[in-house]
Amino acid sequence: MKVLVVVSHPRRDSLTFKVAERFVQGLAEAGHDYEILDLHGIGFDPVLKEIDEPDFSAAEQSFSPEVEMEIRRLKEHDALAFIFPIWWWHLPAMLKGYIDRVWNNGFAYGSNKLHHQHVLWMGLAGVSKEQMSKRNYDEKITHLLNVGIADYCGISNSKVEFLYETLDSDSKHYEMLLDQAHLLGLIYAKEQQP
Repeated sequence: MKVLVVVSHPRRDSLTFKVAERFVQGLAEAGHDYEILDLHGIGFDPVLKEIDEPDFSAAEQSFSPEVEMEIRRLKEHDALAFIFPIWWWHLPAMLKGYIDRVWNNGFAYGSNKLHHQHVLWMGLAGVSKEQMSKRNYDEKITHLLNVGIADYCGISNSKVEFLYETLDSDSKHYEMLLDQAHLLGLIYAKEQQP
C-alpha cells in the first residue's frame, strides 16, 4: 500500500515531525511505501481563492495549478495519514486550508469521491486524556474527522488517534509517544478493516 503522510507543523524540529518520522518507520517495517508531504515545507497556501472555490453548477471544474498538482499527488496513493498538533480543539489552519482547497467538489465529494482505502488522523494534544474528554472534545473531533470529512468524501475506514500531553518535557513520556506513533505505522490499516 502506498500511503501519503501529510504533516502540518511550521517547525521541522517539532515533536509533530518526530512523530511522523517514527510513524513512517513503522509503515516501512510493515511493508508499506510512503511519501511525506510537509505542507509548510512546500509553502502550501491554505487560503481558498476564487479559482478554487467549489462551483456546484459546473459539471467539471479546473482548479489552480497548485491544487491540480496536489490532486494528482493524492491520486498516486492508496491511503492517507495526517499528523498535526491540535490547536483550539481543531486542525491547524494550514491543514484545514489544504482540505478546503484540495478535497474539492467533483474530486473528493459530489460527482466523485476519494478512492483511498484508509485514513488515519494523528492529533498531538497538549492536554491530558481527561482534559480532552471533559467536554467531549475527543468525541467531537473524532466525529468531525471520521464522519464530517472522511466518510463524506468516500473513505469509510477512518480512524482518529490522539497523542496526549505533548507539552510534557519528560523524555520518557516523549519516547512513549514516539513508540505509539511507531506502533500505529506497524499496524496501519490492519485495525481499520471492516
